[in-house]
Amino acid sequence: SDPKPLITQDFLIPWIGRGLLVLNGPKWQQHRKLLTPGFHYNILKPYVTLMAESVKEMLDVWGKLVLSNPTASVEMFEHVSLMTLDTIMKCAFSYQKNAETDRENSYIQTVFDLGFLAYQRLKTPLHHNDFIYWLSSKGRQFYKACKIAHHHTEKVISERKDSLKNEKELEKILKKRHLDFLDILLCAKDENGNPLSDEDIRAEVDTFMFEGHDTTASGISWLFYCMAQNPEHQQRCREEIMELLGQQEDIQWDDLGKMTYSTMCIKESLRLYPPVPLIAREVDSHVTFADGRTLPKGFLTILDIYGLHRNPEVWENPEEFNPLRFSTENSKHRHPYAFLPFSAGPRNCIGQQFAMNEMKIALALTLLRFELLPDPANFPIPIPALVIYNINSEIKA
Repeated sequence: SDPKPLITQDFLIPWIGRGLLVLNGPKWQQHRKLLTPGFHYNILKPYVTLMAESVKEMLDVWGKLVLSNPTASVEMFEHVSLMTLDTIMKCAFSYQKNAETDRENSYIQTVFDLGFLAYQRLKTPLHHNDFIYWLSSKGRQFYKACKIAHHHTEKVISERKDSLKNEKELEKILKKRHLDFLDILLCAKDENGNPLSDEDIRAEVDTFMFEGHDTTASGISWLFYCMAQNPEHQQRCREEIMELLGQQEDIQWDDLGKMTYSTMCIKESLRLYPPVPLIAREVDSHVTFADGRTLPKGFLTILDIYGLHRNPEVWENPEEFNPLRFSTENSKHRHPYAFLPFSAGPRNCIGQQFAMNEMKIALALTLLRFELLPDPANFPIPIPALVIYNINSEIKA
């Protein structure tokens, strides 16, 4: 697969290290092979209950806010971010402290700051020089935010290491629960029987702590905005969910595959607002197009996923919210690379099924309890960074 260019990745390394997101070559292949079992459907199945718990805790907070002031709007992105952070902590790291109720959300703000600062640095050629950047106010802000993020992940890793020291054998862990993402990292051995270094472990934890909550929070928030803007589709999703679950908030693994119309709405929201709007690759061999133009080896290419998803040559009436684009019949003849919310090819998103499951659960449980309405006083403006941010929606019981 074509490698990711260093110019777009180097700015992330002080934050997330050399994990799966930025690695290239044999080491990327080793880590990808190592971590893929952590997202097998047998591992994902018990996560449904954990995801539902986190969503319900968020909805309980919303319920209290609505009761205290029924006419007020709620800025939901922070709440959704806390929920997705809580979910990734429970599922991937078996960490039970609740982010929403404890309101320890400095990490959420830190991730937002880091993503925005990294994007700003990429757009500022003068700051591509490390010496100049680290002397700048933005560079110092980035360095300080990195320390906060690393403290958060190091705490999670150290607590798990301590718990594993108390286990005499790995089989005892398996009897208690499935191996999660962090177990796989801590127990992994390379082809020579050596464990992953502390640096490699922290890099992967930092990567998945960010990737596992921030992108999904963006996807869920924009999904809710699309539902608020399109009440007829919101109601149709609600009816489908009520037919599946009744009035109960007890959602199971098998229910997720039956959410046909809701899944089409999720995909349509991901088309309009892909959480990661741009991806970059470095061409590893000459590429010649049909018209004779050639990209030389080493050429930096940037794919505008946001633009691709709104290209009228690819999508009819691209600005319209139309979930039926993703019906089986309408998807038959579509180019496989016309829809890329999770990238594609060997370097596609390893956690895409995890993210889709979380979006389905969040949508289902939310629509059982709330009607989503847009706030006319706070029209959202997408902020391009590493992830598309910013959403405002009013929630009404």
